[in-house]
Amino acid sequence: MSWPAAERTACDAPALKAADIGVAMGGRGTDVAREAATLVLLDDDFTSLVDSVRSGRRIIDNLRKALAYILAVHVPIVGLTLIPVFLEWPLVLLPIHIAFLHLVIDPACSVVFEAEPEESDVMTRPPRDPRAPLFDRRSIALSLVQGAIVMLVVVAVYGLALSRGRGGADARGLTFTTFMVANLGLIFTNRTWSRVRTATRGRNAALWWVTGGAVVFLALVLYVPGLRELFRFAPLRPRDILFCIGAGVLSVSWFEAFKAIRPRERHGVAAVAPDERRAPASETLLRGEAAPTERPSAGVVRKASP
Repeated sequence: MSWPAAERTACDAPALKAADIGVAMGGRGTDVAREAATLVLLDDDFTSLVDSVRSGRRIIDNLRKALAYILAVHVPIVGLTLIPVFLEWPLVLLPIHIAFLHLVIDPACSVVFEAEPEESDVMTRPPRDPRAPLFDRRSIALSLVQGAIVMLVVVAVYGLALSRGRGGADARGLTFTTFMVANLGLIFTNRTWSRVRTATRGRNAALWWVTGGAVVFLALVLYVPGLRELFRFAPLRPRDILFCIGAGVLSVSWFEAFKAIRPRERHGVAAVAPDERRAPASETLLRGEAAPTERPSAGVVRKASP
């Protein structure tokens, strides 16, 4: 990678045009170079590139987290819809339950994960391969495993309640509450795939608004008679609530253990420029430190995807 600088003549335009990402100066650059460039630095400051790379990597990370969550949470929804039919059990999820779930799922995907702060190692990773998919097979597999384990736990809760003679409304209330706890657990655990203690990671007001709203509305549908009848639930006792919380947390806690014990992936630092004279400056800029004082020659960015 060689870093861009203020172009001095129109001769820089072919190099900027041929680059994967050509960067021109907005103030001191020539009109021809600005037309040929992919990016134009309006403030003529290289540190703007660092901020842009950091922001782009955070956006990509958060998109992956949202995709992982939405894929994982729909596995138990499908399971709770189909498995009772195959086993000739009373139905668990009715249309109103699906609508309630999406009152949590949709804000989580569009607001909570979008507001997540950047990972601590976001600027120590090498550039992403532009040909790499946004959501790779490993991510898909881990998301499906998360959803499958939640599905197994909530289906087991439903089957256990029915086997002990609990009525359909009672078993449905237990299962739905367990699923809601697991749903919130999936949001928390997918905030980061690189470290544990996700509940205290950074500040995200949207996360707590969604969590608080979900808990309040769940309490309303469980204990307000009119809403409880609409959802076809039976009132749950305190020990039932504790059981649901324990089962829901158990269904997602394995992923926290997985993150803690797996070898930490070391992404390394940014790719070094073929021109050895420019490599130290490139590494300095990617780390967000001050740029060198001398004015470098015109250059281009090669394979510098976030």
